[in-house]
Amino acid sequence: MVAKKVTEKWVKQQVVNKLKELGAYYFFPVANGYMSSGVPDIIACHRGLFVGIECKANGNKPTALQQKHLRDISIANGKALLVDETNLDMLEFYIKGKQTFNVDDKK
Repeated sequence: MVAKKVTEKWVKQQVVNKLKELGAYYFFPVANGYMSSGVPDIIACHRGLFVGIECKANGNKPTALQQKHLRDISIANGKALLVDETNLDMLEFYIKGKQTFNVDDKK
């Protein structure tokens, strides 16, 4: 039996479900000519903490520009998360806890 491939859309939905469960505010930035490229897929606020979440699936990696935005969020003391099907179960821990993803770990 062949395992079904996970889609980025599915990962985003799982992230949204967890954000709703945690009572976080969130939105999906709309990419257009007025917004810079590379902004995380989901922007959230949980208990006053800014959270940028980039969603990937099936081993896909963030672009250099996406990595830059995540790094900038982290430098500004926000949470910068790179989430895929392999670490979804840790999302709540990373949002609520003191641990953060190292953006460079996903290369």
